[in-house]
Parts: sequence; C-alpha cells; structure tokens
Amino acid sequence: MEADLLLHSYLKCLKLPTIAANYRKFGQEAASTNQPYERYLLALTEAEVHAREANAERKRIARARFPALKTLDSFEFAAIPSLNKQAVLELTKGHYLEAKENIILVGPTGTGKTHISVALGIAACRQGKRVRFTTAAGLINELIQAQLRLSKLEATLLKLDLLILDEVGFIPFSKTGAELLFGVLTERYERGSVLVTTNLDFASWTEVFGDGRLTGTLLDRLTHRCHIIEFQGDSYRFKESLRRKQKART
Repeated sequence: MEADLLLHSYLKCLKLPTIAANYRKFGQEAASTNQPYERYLLALTEAEVHAREANAERKRIARARFPALKTLDSFEFAAIPSLNKQAVLELTKGHYLEAKENIILVGPTGTGKTHISVALGIAACRQGKRVRFTTAAGLINELIQAQLRLSKLEATLLKLDLLILDEVGFIPFSKTGAELLFGVLTERYERGSVLVTTNLDFASWTEVFGDGRLTGTLLDRLTHRCHIIEFQGDSYRFKESLRRKQKART
C-alpha cells in the first residue's frame, strides 16, 4: 500500500497522469498474457504520449478561435459542383504550410468558403501547427485597440503557422485599419501562410482597402506562391434553408 502511494506521488510529481491512471490495469493485462517488462513499459509510455498529443491538439484548436468546428467530412461538395475538390483535399495535407504559401478562397457569399477555411485550419492544428482564425474586421479592431502593445500583438501573429482571415470585402476598412492589416500581412510574406476568404474579385479590393498602391502591393505579395480556389454558384446556406422549409411542410 505504501509503495502504491509513493508511486502515485512520484508519477504526479513527474506529471505522468496517464501512466498513473493505467499502470495497474496494464500490469494485470501484461501478467495475464505473459508480456515482458519492456512491452509493458512501452504500452504505458505510448498511452502517455498519445494522451499528451491529444491534449496538445485540443489546445491548439481552442487557441485558434474557430467560430465552429467543421471538417471536410461534413462539407457537401456536390452542392458546389464547380469547386475543385481534389485541390481542396490536397491542401489538407499541409504542404503549403511548409512552403509558406498562401490560400485565397474567392466566391459569392454562402458558398462554403468559411467552412473550407475552418476545415483546413483544423487539419493544420492536427499537424501540430499554430493557427488563428479571425474575420478581417475583427483583426483590425484588435490591432486598433492594442495601441501600446501593438508590437507584441504583431509579434504573436507573426509566430503563427497559419493566419485565417475571413470575410475580406464585407465592409470597407478605415485608412488606419487598412494600413494596420497591410502591415500584418506583409510581415508574414514568405514567413508564414495566410488563408483569406473573400466575396470580391481582385479588381474590387481597392474598394475595401481604399488605397490603390497599397492594394496592389498587398495583392502582389498575397498571390505570389498562392493557391486560389474559386467558389461559384448560388448560396449553399440559402438552398439548405429552402430544403428545410420544404421538408417541414411535408
């Protein structure tokens, strides 16, 4: 009994909770199947490593601040037949992150751009990458409010492996907001990946950023070594809403 208490104390001190919770059960299984000590120890350490990896993955996903957890398993590619499914699936492998390449998802509202961006972000988290999801307007507000700690926030954003910037084009930016966002995105040029979702074609970006020269420079850097995925068709959300209403009537 004393040895058991000491073992629990030592495992707690060493921060090995999974081993503490499983060593007795694994020991009984090892004894019943006549496993060598090395196999028993391997099983215990594997359980601890897997538990830590799962906890780290959950923390990365939580820190990314996704608006909802969505994966490609729940995306209806058939509803957007023009979408290049193979290109999207290839991006889930994460090669673009290693190459510091960008992704731009462009198309009408409601065609699934945000869903795909979240799915790619979650895939990146599962690959051990640091990810942050935010709307363009939300990030600008955060940058403006940072004031004296702006450099600290910018440094934090620069450490991300993937910055997901949703809804570029929904509302025009102020001059200050456009310049702050420009600063963040240009700092990440060839240093970290950016994923942008937008409902505007590139020719219309000046309407949002206001300054033609700034917009041109930004687009030049964003689209260099970039995967551009086009979404076409009617709003998936609108069609889904109609289907639900029709189903409710029957």
